[in-house]
Amino acid sequence: MRYLFENFVLDTDRRELRRGLDLVPTAPQVFDLLDHLIRHREHVVTKDDLIGAVWNGRIVSEAALTTRVNAARAAIGDNGDKQRLIKTLPRKGFRFVGTVHEGQSADTGSSNSALNEDTAQRPFSPAHLSIVVLPFTNLSGDAEQEYFADGVTESLTTDLSRISGSFVIGRHTAFTYKGKSIDLQQIGRELNIRYVLKGSVQRGGARLRVNVQLMDVDSSCYLWADRFDKPVADLLEMQDEIVNRLARALDVQLVAAESRRAATKLHPDAADLYFQGRYSFNKGLTPEYLAEARGYFEQALAIDPDHIDALSRTATVEAALGVLFLTDNPTNIWQQQKQR
Repeated sequence: MRYLFENFVLDTDRRELRRGLDLVPTAPQVFDLLDHLIRHREHVVTKDDLIGAVWNGRIVSEAALTTRVNAARAAIGDNGDKQRLIKTLPRKGFRFVGTVHEGQSADTGSSNSALNEDTAQRPFSPAHLSIVVLPFTNLSGDAEQEYFADGVTESLTTDLSRISGSFVIGRHTAFTYKGKSIDLQQIGRELNIRYVLKGSVQRGGARLRVNVQLMDVDSSCYLWADRFDKPVADLLEMQDEIVNRLARALDVQLVAAESRRAATKLHPDAADLYFQGRYSFNKGLTPEYLAEARGYFEQALAIDPDHIDALSRTATVEAALGVLFLTDNPTNIWQQQKQR
């Protein structure tokens, strides 16, 4: 059986966990724990249930169970703070709360090409904010710029993974596309993603130019593009500046893209409403936009009361609205905040 959730596939016949095309190393007990939680996702699984399934009823310490749960969360990009997929219910147990689609396992003897074909035909939608940073192209013919281009690619991959709700394809998979001319929709099918970030690096004399484009794989349309043209001084310092500016801009652009996508749905889910709320919040710290954002976050919480990000953003909106009522000139307050 294959369980498909977000950008992951748990194949119980092959005993494999994959994220996109990447095989995620998983210890046997961690795999069994994930398998049991996903199979019984319709109800809470007690600690005794897990011990029986994973350790065959042997006596184990609380620390051993906690270690395996934390390892399972780490394998699927979750953690104990967000509990986006594996939720702990105090004094009750655990529950897998992600959306899961089931499918039959591929033939055991399939080749890597067959695996790629199977991945390209996955019957589930890409995760929200799923993106790959393709290796930046070095247009200079200078080996030093090759290292710089690869460094920008790797740093962006790391920084984008910190955006709340994002699913970023690992660098090892991304670099398999280096130097290749591949259709964006093909990449989208192979990696099961929504967005591609690509760019180029070119040095001319004492200046360095970096071009970057964010694209939607379904339409192959540009969502956003920018160019950085700076004197060549300290390449590492320049890399940090470019990556920081890009990560901030992409956070806003990706949220806006997800908001537009969600607005076209007849029945948006909690994640869709959360992104629409973030988009409203990003439009400006005014009473109107804050109230609009709060409305979306409250709708998300009505669908999923445990949506941690929506809860957090609701508190942020309430605090911002409180400040508005405590000053005679709220507009001036927000202008001062934007200038900082």
